[in-house]
Amino acid sequence: MQEVMQKRRAVRQTREVKVDVKTPDGHEVTWRSATQPVGSALRITPEFVATTVDRSLGVQTSVVARYVPEEGRYVIKGVNSTAVRDEVELNYPTVAKVGMQAIVQLAAPRCIYLTLDDEHDPLATWLSVDDLTTAEGRILPPNLAAEVVRRGGGDARMEAIELLYGSAALAGLPPAKLIQKELGIPHRTASQWIIDARKAGRLEGMNYNAGRPARG
Repeated sequence: MQEVMQKRRAVRQTREVKVDVKTPDGHEVTWRSATQPVGSALRITPEFVATTVDRSLGVQTSVVARYVPEEGRYVIKGVNSTAVRDEVELNYPTVAKVGMQAIVQLAAPRCIYLTLDDEHDPLATWLSVDDLTTAEGRILPPNLAAEVVRRGGGDARMEAIELLYGSAALAGLPPAKLIQKELGIPHRTASQWIIDARKAGRLEGMNYNAGRPARG
């Protein structure tokens, strides 16, 4: 897996919604701000501020999201909305149209990092999930995904499941669905591989609960 990923060229994903992601003190999010270890190989930025402008609504929204270990994901801790056009009033119907969780889901991939080098090496190269995501929306190259499925159990599969599970769960998205899409496997198989990865200690600090009530 490492050999394939090292040859990969990062292609930044083009998104309809542009989100500016900063640390709470206003700095750009980089691998240096990813100080919170999760799983066995991932590091994340513990807290971030994601700001976006919805031109159709005429509203700029900044969302403060913080990693909560007990939840195993980023949780929204603050929201600030500002009208960017004179005719826009920040009433409940307007603010209710702002997709706060969607903003977190777009920002989170820029706050989740991994390295293909020795993580204790100060010269190690750290890549965000956003760096790995192509314009087609894939995190894993098709040839790597096929190799993970074909080779059976082992470190390569566990690494892939950890990366994919973390990318989804930390953002509040269903991990099994992402794993199905990336690896082209049935839901039952994806669920079993998630169970295997958790038993192997790969998913510590990451969790997704489909029945969890939505929180603002």
